[in-house]
Amino acid sequence: MFDIALRRLKDNLVDPICRIFPPWVTPHLLTLGAFVFGLSSCYLAAFTVSRSWPLLFWLLNRTLDSFDGALARQRGIATELGGFLDLLGDFIVYSLLPVSIACGQDLHMQTQFPNIEGVRLDWRAVAILEASFHINNFVLFYIAAVAVKQDRKELTSITMLPALIEGFESGLIFTAMLIWRRYIVQLCWAMSAAVAFGTLQRVFFVVTALKRLERTKKV
Repeated sequence: MFDIALRRLKDNLVDPICRIFPPWVTPHLLTLGAFVFGLSSCYLAAFTVSRSWPLLFWLLNRTLDSFDGALARQRGIATELGGFLDLLGDFIVYSLLPVSIACGQDLHMQTQFPNIEGVRLDWRAVAILEASFHINNFVLFYIAAVAVKQDRKELTSITMLPALIEGFESGLIFTAMLIWRRYIVQLCWAMSAAVAFGTLQRVFFVVTALKRLERTKKV
């Protein structure tokens, strides 16, 4: 929802820092570092009782992720491969993190209440959240593929339409999950509803654009 509005502020903060990076610090190295930190956050959230270390690695992931694209553009070496690897790492970490936090919280609940039978996390919330991610991504990727096939800029713009949940909001919610693990179920349900609303927004615009495209073909 705020990604576009915050982009200029982010560039103003990140670009000056990119200028002081030594030549051996490459965009691909930053992308790899962000991915490693993201996976570390997931692992620690799932298999340790620590709350600070998973949060620290997650924040490092988000920090490096802010720099790789900016550094590539500043040096004039931005490539499609770099963008692909950046998104791939983000999608993997974003998919794993809620599951990892839920695993850690489920283990904590069983350890905390060993004598109470049936104390388990409600995994339905996590499953629905993951499903909402897949459906939203399907809408984005399908319309992008149609836009490339038809060479229609108005279709491409749909994938960039602001939605209720985007990168900034996702980052905030994942951070909240890491800080307040006991509310992981409630946060998953809330995020699922927000992602579903954003997906419906895009579906509405997609259907409208595709109908207009079909009418154009018939003329």
